[in-house]
Amino acid sequence: MNQYPEAYIEYLLHFHAERDYFECHEVMEEFWKEHPGDERSRTYVALIQIAVGMYHIRRGNRLGAVKMLQSAQRNAQAEHVTSLGLDPDVLGQLIGHTWAQIEVDGYLYQDINLPIVDADLIALCQSECERRGLIWHAPSRMADIELIHKHTRRDRTEVIEERVRQQQIRKEKGGAK
Repeated sequence: MNQYPEAYIEYLLHFHAERDYFECHEVMEEFWKEHPGDERSRTYVALIQIAVGMYHIRRGNRLGAVKMLQSAQRNAQAEHVTSLGLDPDVLGQLIGHTWAQIEVDGYLYQDINLPIVDADLIALCQSECERRGLIWHAPSRMADIELIHKHTRRDRTEVIEERVRQQQIRKEKGGAK
């Protein structure tokens, strides 16, 4: 019955209920990498970039936020945005308006909501929020340092180990030539 990837639903829950943009990035990036031939690939990248842009601006990184949002607007392909239950015109306007506001001196972070137009998708997300004890369209928890600065506070052991493993693989391949 659900036409959307589970990772996308998770992304929407992180984005609209938890405002955990770091997890949005993690979930969609993993899905995107696991599905390299998916026709919606560039639009998945756009969703990742929107989340990263929001993560940056909430942390005060205006330049990083603008760069990500500009890239997101370039990558969001209308037909694929539509296939994900979003309004492509409103999404484009939202991204453009958000980055224009960020460029204004004195900008203070504001939550945004993606323009979901599929009523069944909204109902699914709201139902899942209720099941998990979350609130759909909840405001960011600005006092939650773990949420705001998540990338600096997480355990990176697995990431570092994987990086070392990949370097070793490259070294072995290079030595085999």
